[in-house]
Amino acid sequence: MKRLLSFLFLLSGLLSLAQEDQSSQAVGEMSATVINAQTNFPLESVHVINLNQVKGTITDQDGRFTVAAAVNDTLYLTYLGFKPQKVRVTNDMFKFGDTKIALTELAYALEEVIVRPYQLTGYLEIDVKNLPVNTAYQYSISGLNKSYEAGNKNPSAVTKVLGAILNPADLLRNLFGKKPAQMRKLRQMKEDDDIRDLLASKFDRETLTQLLQLEKMDIEDILNNCSYSKSFIQTANDLQILDAISSCYEEYKVLNRR
Repeated sequence: MKRLLSFLFLLSGLLSLAQEDQSSQAVGEMSATVINAQTNFPLESVHVINLNQVKGTITDQDGRFTVAAAVNDTLYLTYLGFKPQKVRVTNDMFKFGDTKIALTELAYALEEVIVRPYQLTGYLEIDVKNLPVNTAYQYSISGLNKSYEAGNKNPSAVTKVLGAILNPADLLRNLFGKKPAQMRKLRQMKEDDDIRDLLASKFDRETLTQLLQLEKMDIEDILNNCSYSKSFIQTANDLQILDAISSCYEEYKVLNRR
């Protein structure tokens, strides 16, 4: 009888610990203030993204923000001219509302700029012909969500697009198939206006790599195998890249079922 009581007592203790652990992992709202590490002044319009919950927000004029989070989530903070920073959410951040996160300014070295003359004449009709032109095109495939990008320098651009759709590349299967959790975040990212606004102003792919847990090389491989042109990959902003990957992934899922 004593052994039974001891076992029941131990079991109830384990259950209470489990409940406490689950409650600590519950998603709630946490607040903090972002400051300049050098001046201690608050930073306004800092982008804050919860990489686990795929939720974003920006700081107000007092440097304060509120975001949905759970203990052990990772926050990713970015601000122009400052080093991006990751912050792990702790219990103390929920208990105390005075958490301060300091960002460090980046030191930029000026690089040499080479101006290449185009021998302009002042006559628009003549000068237009001498300037480089972005020759990226998109081909729309009936029945699919988005169009494909291809450059006109490749004479088999249309054939390449059709080939990529009718015969999905093994590389795409490996990249998408091995990272289903990251790919599922695509839809969440597209539905968050704060994240979309942030990506629309970025061209460095840094935030995308953090959100999707992909390398920059993986992103380029995905777009190459989805027949997006080199010009598009190099010049598109991060939001356009996100939409392109999302489109390719949705089409891949349809073809993979077949």
